This record gives sequence, structure tokens and C-alpha cells, in this order.
Amino acid sequence: FRILIEDKIEKARKQLDFYQVQIDELTNGPDGHIKGLDDGIATSETEHVMQMMARTKKHIKHLESALVRIDNKVYGICRITGKLIAKERLRAVPHATLSIEAKQNMEKF
Repeated sequence: FRILIEDKIEKARKQLDFYQVQIDELTNGPDGHIKGLDDGIATSETEHVMQMMARTKKHIKHLESALVRIDNKVYGICRITGKLIAKERLRAVPHATLSIEAKQNMEKF
């Protein structure tokens, strides 16, 4: 799982770099206006890219936390039930901290 997580971190960092390039290309000087767009569209587009950057940073943080759990020998253990998280779930969501059972129980409330 370490390799899977490290690959996902690398891809997420590349995505973050892409978003930064988009911001750099869109902005036009110290006032932060976007080239060729009116203020409403400029603000909306900038906010959208910034939100994507924030999500990607959060995703990287979750993945890095998963690496710490691997190092601490607690990776793949549900933080609610204490049971092992299914490998299929960890392959799909390698930073998961809840088993499917615990996740479903949380969604009921």
C-alpha cells in the first residue's frame, strides 16, 4: 500500500503544480485580475481553481497521514470498530480510516 499511496501523492502534487500554473497564467499583474475576463468571471474562475488546489492539498495531507499510519503499524485498522478495513476498500481509498460498516453507520446519523 505504501507504493500505491506514494504514487497517489506524486500525482496529486503534479495536479497541484498544474493548478498553480493555471493561476499564474490567468492572473495579470499585482491587482490579480484575470486576462481577458470581466471581474465576475475572473473572480469565479480564480475561486474555482483555488478550491481545487485546497482539495488537492487536503488529499495529499490525508495520504501523508496514511503513510504515518503504515510506519506506526496501525494502517488498515478502522478507528471506530478496531477491525481490519477490507483490502478492496484500501485499494480504492488508500487513506481510509473507517471500515465500510463504520462509514455506513456514521451516515445514518
